[in-house]
Amino acid sequence: RQLLMYTGVLRERKENGEHCDTQTQCLAVGDGVDYEKCAGNPVLDKNDIPEGSSVHDFRDPKMWQAEDGTYRCVVGNRPADGSGQILLYTSPDGFRWKFKSVLAANNNRFGKMWECPDFFRLDGKWVLLTSPQDMLPEGFEYHNGNGTLCLIGEYDEETGTFTEEHDQAIDYGIDFYAPQTVLTPDGRRVMIGWMQNWDACNLRAPEEKWFGQMSLPRELFLKNGRLYQRPVRELDEMRRNKVEYHNVTFSDVISLNGIRGRKVDMELTLRPADGEKLYQKFALRFAQDEKYQTAVSFRPHESVLKVDRKFSGSRRAIIHQRRSLVNSTSGELKLRVILDRFSVEVFVNDGEQVMTATMYTDQAADGISFFADGTVNMDVVKYDLVSEG
Repeated sequence: RQLLMYTGVLRERKENGEHCDTQTQCLAVGDGVDYEKCAGNPVLDKNDIPEGSSVHDFRDPKMWQAEDGTYRCVVGNRPADGSGQILLYTSPDGFRWKFKSVLAANNNRFGKMWECPDFFRLDGKWVLLTSPQDMLPEGFEYHNGNGTLCLIGEYDEETGTFTEEHDQAIDYGIDFYAPQTVLTPDGRRVMIGWMQNWDACNLRAPEEKWFGQMSLPRELFLKNGRLYQRPVRELDEMRRNKVEYHNVTFSDVISLNGIRGRKVDMELTLRPADGEKLYQKFALRFAQDEKYQTAVSFRPHESVLKVDRKFSGSRRAIIHQRRSLVNSTSGELKLRVILDRFSVEVFVNDGEQVMTATMYTDQAADGISFFADGTVNMDVVKYDLVSEG
């Protein structure tokens, strides 16, 4: 049997005739397919939040079982200052819940309301993931609008106190929000995110019956105090038709035999071909034909990596570009680029950063090409991704 915690929404009519939504946390028990709501719902309501906190922004519980067999959950909430906070609750059995502490307070640092929290131990530290609304940009780390935030630090179980030591974005691309994790039986922390941007929720591939998609499952780990991500190793089982090139030197646009497609897993290593003389720009173009393309480009003088889908066929004035500052020594860079029909996920330097974007280009546009302003030396390994059945 499974125990689920979810946010219940009650629409109430105020004295002035206006309607407002009150959010509470509820439980349901089921078998993975069918669930029955618990009779004692809601288990967390307005009586279980700090004074002055909003009952209208109190949502997205994440529950887990602690080592001693008792239960914890974190919930996103808006405090009196209008920003965001993560509340921590405890339970002896998963059904009776009690407020423990304000685990983390935004204090208007990172956007406003904090949504979709997740909290877990990873490689000797504690990691808090959340998705802030209405962020302001900070350099290349955080962008405008709804974003993602990872806080790494220490956690005192007795007091329910989280001490932040490091902050970073979770994904640096265009379409990634509300990630959640699970712990696999073999001990891996695996994350999946919603591959969507709130400002582009009405966009879809016109010929498809589906709407929206999720990211690849990503295994999380810490390295040098940062959160790293890599595709789960199970993806390797889908690799077919290996094509490999080494020490390809080029200074204009090239295509390579055997490298094309829209379901592709590709590993690239870039370096200057002329010793210490840096090239000006490298670009990988995909989902490409005579009219359309999406590109990942790198300028080593600035150490800036960019995802650009403005020529992908979209007719809407939405966000089409996103840039990230990456670590590069003397123009060297490692990329793993995974295409899945209408999406791209770019893993930089073995997972130090990830950039995710959707592109709703007709699948007939399956060309892949490489461009260099200056002279680039490149290794590339490409696989087709094939799902059985």
